[in-house]
Amino acid sequence: MSQLARVSRERHAGKRWRRLTHYGFAATQAVAPLVGAELVKAAPALPTGFLDLSGRFVLVALLSPISGRNLFVGPDGRWLARYVPATFRSWPFLLIRQEEAERAVLCVDEANGLAGADGAGEDFFDPAGNPSSAVKGVLEFLTAVEAQRTATDLAIAALAAAKVIRPWEITLKTGEQTSPVQGLHRVDEAALNALSDEAFVNLRKAGTLPMAYAQLLSMHQLPLLERLAQMQQHLTQTAYGQLPEELPFDPDAWKRLRLD
Repeated sequence: MSQLARVSRERHAGKRWRRLTHYGFAATQAVAPLVGAELVKAAPALPTGFLDLSGRFVLVALLSPISGRNLFVGPDGRWLARYVPATFRSWPFLLIRQEEAERAVLCVDEANGLAGADGAGEDFFDPAGNPSSAVKGVLEFLTAVEAQRTATDLAIAALAAAKVIRPWEITLKTGEQTSPVQGLHRVDEAALNALSDEAFVNLRKAGTLPMAYAQLLSMHQLPLLERLAQMQQHLTQTAYGQLPEELPFDPDAWKRLRLD
């Protein structure tokens, strides 16, 4: 369970946080939010769609048809795809917009020993009491993601207004189990092609067409979920036991804090 706290000198001065060693923290997340800038890399690697959250569509990666499970995280915590959503790459940090606040604040998940450690790791603050260079890098990355999220929301709203986002009925086989996916939406290609010239040009001017076509392209990755379910079963039965506390991890993953 997450234990979120606002990053502050009062709470974190003199403390350190550890960089990711595995993606076990995301093992129960069946979807992950995306921003439009990610789609160029995400669409060829993950199925994507839209969730309707109280009348507002949100762009997400579909990570599993089973609630509470992420098929892209292996039993040893490794990510089993070519692309990792930005929301996972910034962990244990995230930006949270509090009520009536002018801007979002940087928070850290202090659970599971990922942060607040007094031993090895990255400093939260330098000796002068300023955010460390590592924390500044994370904040810059998350700020860029949030800026993209605003543009993404506007693009999705334009697609919704054009009535080209429709319910997506999916049934996937995961091992011996057949799992229906409910609540997900997609771009309706037939509806998109049936738009008037004026409506289509308006979507182009709004910059929404790349998102629409990328989402359509990503739908071809649905069979990957079935293959991953088979792979997970094989890995669990053969190669791996419980998730280790520390694993070899790409040390450059955090140095490349970019949307791609």
